[in-house]
Amino acid sequence: MSNAILQNKPALAPTGKKRRLPTELSIFLVLIGIGLIFELFGWIVRDQSFLLNSQRLVLMILQVSIIGLLAIGVTQVIITTGIDLSSGSVLALSAMIAASLAQTSDFSRAVFPSLTDLPVWIPIVVGLGVGLLAGAINGSIIAITGIPPFIATLGMMVSARGLARFYTEGQPVSMLSDSYTAIGQGAMPVIIFLVVAVIFHIALRY
Repeated sequence: MSNAILQNKPALAPTGKKRRLPTELSIFLVLIGIGLIFELFGWIVRDQSFLLNSQRLVLMILQVSIIGLLAIGVTQVIITTGIDLSSGSVLALSAMIAASLAQTSDFSRAVFPSLTDLPVWIPIVVGLGVGLLAGAINGSIIAITGIPPFIATLGMMVSARGLARFYTEGQPVSMLSDSYTAIGQGAMPVIIFLVVAVIFHIALRY
């Protein structure tokens, strides 16, 4: 009887662990695959390289630098098991307020006609201050009331988006000073992103 039970018992699966690629390497391989797909698409459709194009590479690097700066800030929230839905809207509000203080006196429809041709550091400091204030409000609401970060930052997202539209009356802020626009041109955004990334890497590691 016991022999029959032992013979009918199913064999156990091997307990050896399967080797898996590191997460970073898997993501890197996926990115390479996506790049190859777009490269093949470029040669088929336009008979030219899609990625190995100097103008397109410069544009992508500039865009990645801007998004990277935003990602560095959001990373600090995520690693503390939080979430911030308002980062994009706060960025828009900060940019609008900063740009309104960087307009030239040649523009007749400046947001603040009496505050044109200001030194470039003033709109930068004010823009950073707006972002800092929004973050402080989010943090205070979460810490004092115990509201989940999802709800608190959702409210800030809607509020900042509405304030940005109300502040500019739905119109673009244009005619900025050359010294201010130079910050977002050339290699400057990349340099700023790399410096900030290194600073936060050191802060998080040590």
